[in-house]
Amino acid sequence: MVTTRIPSESRVVLRNISWQTFETMLAEMGEDRASRLTYDRGTLEIMTPLLPHEYWNRLIERLIFVLGEELNLEILPTGSTTLKREDLRRGAEPDSSYYIRNEARVRNKTEINLNNDPPPDLVVEVDLTSSSLDRFQIYASLGVPELWRYDEGVLHIYQLQQGEYVECNNSPTFAQLSLIEIPQFLEESQRIGVMGMTRNFRNWVRERI
Repeated sequence: MVTTRIPSESRVVLRNISWQTFETMLAEMGEDRASRLTYDRGTLEIMTPLLPHEYWNRLIERLIFVLGEELNLEILPTGSTTLKREDLRRGAEPDSSYYIRNEARVRNKTEINLNNDPPPDLVVEVDLTSSSLDRFQIYASLGVPELWRYDEGVLHIYQLQQGEYVECNNSPTFAQLSLIEIPQFLEESQRIGVMGMTRNFRNWVRERI
């Protein structure tokens, strides 16, 4: 077991963990918890986000909803819902996840089963530190088509192409806009507040659509 503690999050890595143990831990820990689990073929990582991590995560979610409102897109937020497939022996709980193109297919569901349901259209990871596991490969194997990684003031956008993530300049989901300026709005929140940042971002979107 390896434990790492940093100002933004706490991580614990356990090895030689069976899929059954992973499933048992998910069931016994329940949904009302702060920690997030990632499982990759026998290795389990437990991450507990702290305030800096959650701050950026919630701000990005706020901007995603502004995009949905202004572009007239339905968005179903699924947060850190466990995404897993036993046949792949892989599972992850993202910082946040969203159904957009496939929103209608899962709108009334109370549980997501990736053997039958599509994966979220967009997963967001606030990567203040590097995970011990290759989360990109996990999400790619689960078929998540778009991944955002916010790290040290930079937003990286990736699109799944032939089983691998390729970094791109624009979001396939919000193709009408170049989102390269999102980090500057996030940083602006620390000067003028969250509500002021949201108003400025909404005006910025309206000017470009």
